[in-house]
Amino acid sequence: MDNLKILAIVTGTSMYANGNLKTGLWLSELTHIYHNAKEQGYEFIIASPKGGNTPIDPESLKPIVLDKLSKDYWNDSKFREMMQHTKSLDEISESMFDCVYLAGGHGTMYDFPNNITLQEIVKVHFENNKVVAAICHGVGGLLNVRLSNGEFLIKHKKITGFTWCEESIAKRKKEVPFNLEAALKERGANYQKALIPMTSKVVSDGSLITGENPFSSKEMAKVVIQQLNIK
Repeated sequence: MDNLKILAIVTGTSMYANGNLKTGLWLSELTHIYHNAKEQGYEFIIASPKGGNTPIDPESLKPIVLDKLSKDYWNDSKFREMMQHTKSLDEISESMFDCVYLAGGHGTMYDFPNNITLQEIVKVHFENNKVVAAICHGVGGLLNVRLSNGEFLIKHKKITGFTWCEESIAKRKKEVPFNLEAALKERGANYQKALIPMTSKVVSDGSLITGENPFSSKEMAKVVIQQLNIK
């Protein structure tokens, strides 16, 4: 199994459009999958739309949400160094991976949905029966992916992602460029969410795996690794 390869795509956007609030990657949505993949001996590549430094959402570093595993990685200078030197999507667009994983954070709402290279990477991997996984706002990266038949990838698929209620709890309704929950439903997705906001929810539909929010990070990593081990 040590030859399996995971591509994690992270945001390169550090600010909301208003320029007043910082955003970026939600740290735990990368650390858990990274940790699990490394334990399995998988190759793990991190890329972002333009490559280079990965901004981290300061909200994800607050003690109330920063779990021990994520804190340990944040305090690891080698991990921090790695996050400053992501590959660009253009660099890896011709490569094939066993899993493409779209990490979340509000920054993804700006540089994921309309990125043509990202859409092509997801489409090719999905149509080759590879695992496609996305968590929280990273699910927005699936919104505009069309398959070879012209249909949206997420049409009629069981899927989850950050809810509008959770956006309210996070006090970001006025900051975000769009309502992710509504956008997923408009694409014809079979949208599902946890009974209680801000609790873990992971949804699988074949090789498509989605997680609702940061609190799904641990379960998400577990489900993705299980799916990869089955394949």
